[in-house]
Amino acid sequence: MVSVKIYVEGGGDRRELKTRCRRGFAAFFQKAALEGRMPKVFPCGSRRKTFDRFCTAFAKATDNDLIVLLVDSEAPVGQDAGPWQHLKSRDNWNRPADAPDDNAHLMVQCMEAWFLADKEALAGYFGDGFNLNSLPSRPEIEEVSKPEIEQGLKMASRQCKKGRYDKGSHSFGILAELDPDKVTGASPHAKRFISTLLNKTS
Repeated sequence: MVSVKIYVEGGGDRRELKTRCRRGFAAFFQKAALEGRMPKVFPCGSRRKTFDRFCTAFAKATDNDLIVLLVDSEAPVGQDAGPWQHLKSRDNWNRPADAPDDNAHLMVQCMEAWFLADKEALAGYFGDGFNLNSLPSRPEIEEVSKPEIEQGLKMASRQCKKGRYDKGSHSFGILAELDPDKVTGASPHAKRFISTLLNKTS
């Protein structure tokens, strides 16, 4: 069986936050029918560190390993642009030799865009006082900018007992509550990501 290792942007430098990141993705993957073939998630902190750790792991991979880079796109992705093309254009990252498209995946334009696909889970996480009307309403979640999403989340949660949205405090707890079918239905890049994991581990 293929061993999947995902190097993901985020998780900071604190052990507790890295643990929450792994748990959030594990819950999400489990609901996406990956139970029994779960990827191993490596929270890497900064964007650049994530890419560097991915490259190191990719260089050491065996034929039974699928090494995956998962980062925010941070910007709109061109309709015909593949993930490596986008990362070269935006970050000037060079695709490792022999790395296929399946090794790079984007959260467009950031992981928080996935939250907009399942507003019921988002409201359930924050509880009383959460104002759904403060969130961006466009159904094309990949077209909503990162600042717009973050501002909407903070405004929507400002009256909640859990406090205003804070990435370190809340993001991975929300991720664990999301319905993957809603996320992949609203985000073509998320669908590509989950489909790749399912196909490679089948």
